[in-house]
Amino acid sequence: MTGAASLRVETLRGDMLDRALDDVAQLRINVFRDWPYLYDGDLDYERRYIQSYRDSDAAVVVGAFAGDRLVGAATGTPMADHASEFAAAFAGTGHDLATIFYCAESVLLPEFRGQGAGHAFFDHREAHARAHGFAKVAFCSVMRPADHPARPASYRPLDAFWQGRGYAPLPGVIATFSWKDVGDREESRKPLQFWMKDL
Repeated sequence: MTGAASLRVETLRGDMLDRALDDVAQLRINVFRDWPYLYDGDLDYERRYIQSYRDSDAAVVVGAFAGDRLVGAATGTPMADHASEFAAAFAGTGHDLATIFYCAESVLLPEFRGQGAGHAFFDHREAHARAHGFAKVAFCSVMRPADHPARPASYRPLDAFWQGRGYAPLPGVIATFSWKDVGDREESRKPLQFWMKDL
């Protein structure tokens, strides 16, 4: 068990994972609706997306619980599982995607932040990656303009947190994904910067 006393953070397996999948999907919708993702999510899509973590032996889902309530989750999977989406970003870099474990997302309800769950999420995923023989761990963060009208005045980027854990941005390694922002009618393409560290 990792994290502050009021939160229990653990890897979800078997029946516990099956029971949590809908809650993880709903957490993604709720948390990613806020800055900087502004994601106008769809529960049916999220359920299909999360199921992929149930179906992959090398994937991991980590849950943060307040009592019996799931209040946060983090996921990870071999980068090769996403090879088609990330091939363009990594083209010409010399990195072998088969050696990289991808930390896909961390979501935590605002009232439970600042209690150690963020570090616990990375601890669990990095330990899982090591146990499966991966040499590197990577994730990507959405890039938004500093003057974006939806940017809250109180927003603090997580760069210092990520750097403190040994991650660094990969120059020029930027993926592009499309989703519908809150308030928009159509999906639009968003750039996401990759960060990586050696295990």
